[in-house]
Amino acid sequence: MTIDFERIQAASVPPLGNLDGDKLETARRRLWRRFRHNVPAMVGLVVLTIIVLAAVLAPLIAPHSPDATDPFHKGAAPSAAHWLGTDFSGRDALSRLIYGGRVSFEVCALVVLFAIAAALPLGLTAGYFGGWWDYLVSRVTDALFAFPTITLALAVATIFRKGLLTAAIAIAVTFIPGFVRLIRAQVLAVREETYVEASTSVGVTERRMLWRHILPNAVTPLVVQIALSFGYALLAEAGLSFLGFGVQTPTPSWGTMLQDAYNGLPGTTWPVFPPGIALAITVLAINLVADGMRDSLGREVYNVKAFTE
Repeated sequence: MTIDFERIQAASVPPLGNLDGDKLETARRRLWRRFRHNVPAMVGLVVLTIIVLAAVLAPLIAPHSPDATDPFHKGAAPSAAHWLGTDFSGRDALSRLIYGGRVSFEVCALVVLFAIAAALPLGLTAGYFGGWWDYLVSRVTDALFAFPTITLALAVATIFRKGLLTAAIAIAVTFIPGFVRLIRAQVLAVREETYVEASTSVGVTERRMLWRHILPNAVTPLVVQIALSFGYALLAEAGLSFLGFGVQTPTPSWGTMLQDAYNGLPGTTWPVFPPGIALAITVLAINLVADGMRDSLGREVYNVKAFTE
């Protein structure tokens, strides 16, 4: 999926970051109205909300403990006792699916947090100051882009002890170059605006300029990319855990569920379906929400003049 950043960057006026309180509130209402009228985005938001709530409320709604085993029903098909069947250890698939969502979403949140924490200062300073620092940051990100994503994640994962935090760090490293490039490109465009020159002329410090003037007006495509990154991180976590370098069994995650199901083949294929379908539906919902955000935010940039006149 590609994001049309050129369309978002095309406006010659700064986006929502420079609006005063009333105009900003008006802009937010317009954004929400546009998003609300985007039917696929709203469907994705509803589905994603249900999945997240199920994960958060796992102890209350899961019918069984995720580690409880039923020795008489191993790799069983759906039944009244186990609505989604059991895995090859006799553990309830529905309960592990619900609890696994908590772990998978936790890894995704850590991935985005780590990646943004590293990329934000690098992209901001490289784009604003330029010179040798910009050259160094650009060359390092180019070098990281030369590695296939899964290969780079596996290389990082082998350095640390296997587990949830390792999976988050390994995946975050693969996300940092893309975030750095995006932030740098936005800063390069924003720093040429007239209001930046005016702020510099009246003595605004570089630190304040970066965090109070540059960043708020370069954040629009970053918000969309963050939303999309949750879907990518979800798939990356599942792949890393499936290969045995991420979350480890018996901790439930959608990746470890796929690994357990694969280890039981060719006995029965049923245990593969619950985590596979859950991943597909969740990533699709995230992408629909991100597309809706892209469309709403992108259109808003073109209407900023209406708020400032």
